[in-house]
Amino acid sequence: MAYIDYYKILGIDKNASPEDIKKAYRKLARKLHPDLNPGDKEAEKKFKELNEANEVLSNVENRAKYDKYGENWKHGEEYEKAQQQQRQYQSQGGGNYGGGFAGADFGEGEDFSDFFQSMFGGEGGDFGRSSRGSASGKFKGQDVQAELTLNLKEAAKSHQQIFDINGKKVRITIPAGVYDGQQIKLKGHGNPGFNGGPTGDLYITFNVIQDPNFERAGNDLKTKVAIDLYTAVLGGDVKVETLEGSVNLKVKPETQNGTTVRLKGKGFPVYKKEGESGDLFVTYEVKLPTNLTEKQKELFEQLKNS
Repeated sequence: MAYIDYYKILGIDKNASPEDIKKAYRKLARKLHPDLNPGDKEAEKKFKELNEANEVLSNVENRAKYDKYGENWKHGEEYEKAQQQQRQYQSQGGGNYGGGFAGADFGEGEDFSDFFQSMFGGEGGDFGRSSRGSASGKFKGQDVQAELTLNLKEAAKSHQQIFDINGKKVRITIPAGVYDGQQIKLKGHGNPGFNGGPTGDLYITFNVIQDPNFERAGNDLKTKVAIDLYTAVLGGDVKVETLEGSVNLKVKPETQNGTTVRLKGKGFPVYKKEGESGDLFVTYEVKLPTNLTEKQKELFEQLKNS
C-alpha cells in the first residue's frame, strides 16, 4: 500500500497551525464533497483521503506520532510502551524478554519501517505472541477524529448519519441544536485495541455552515425582511420565513426602517432540551419606491407640503 502524505493531501507544510489545518480541510471538503461530485470515484477517493488526513493532523497526539513515525504512526505508542516494558523488565534482572526487542533501540536517522514490519505486520512479528506472561501489554486503540458538515436546517433537526470507520458502518443520532465547533464522543467506535486492549473512541466535530437567510446567536435567530414604503406607512401583512416554514406577520402602521420584532419560540432548538427553542428576531428593511410617475411625484409633493 502506497504511503500517503497527509500534509500534501491538505496542501500545507509541517509547520502549519491547527487553524491552518482546519481552514485547509474545510476548503477542500467543500470542493470534494460527494454531494457536489455525484458518481465521481476519483473525487470520492480524494475525499476519503482528505478526511483521513484531517483526522490524524487535527489531533495533537496523533500528529506528533505521525511526524515521528510517518506511515507507522498508529503503532508508535505500542512500540514506545514495549520499549518501556523492556527497560522495566531489564531493571528487575530479567534480561531481554520475548526475544523480539533485543537491540531494538534506533539511533538518529535510522528507519523504523523494518522494525514495524517485523513487529506488527511481518511473519511471526506480532507482539502479543512474542511477549511472555505479564510482559505482554494490552493497549487501547487510537481515537479517531472526524468532522461533519451540516447546514443550519440540518443542525436544527434530530436526524441520523452514517460514518464509515475502519470499514464498519456506524450509525449515530445527531440531536437537534448542535452548534458550530461542538464535539461529541462516541465511546468504543475508534480504532481496534492492540493485544486485546479496548477499542479507541470516535470524536466528531460539527461544522455548521452559515445560512443565507438566518444569523444564529446562541439559540436565537436573526433575519431581515423587506417591506415596501406603503406597508411601512399604512401597515399590512408580510410573509416571514422561519426554520419551520413561512408565517404571516402583522406590520404596524408607521413602522420605521430598522424596526425589530420578536417571534417567541421560532428560533433555534435548545440542545438536548426537547420542545425548547430560542426566538426569531425580524428586522424590517423599508424599500423606497423607484420609477415614480409624474402623478405619484405630485402626490408626494402634496404630502411634503401638507
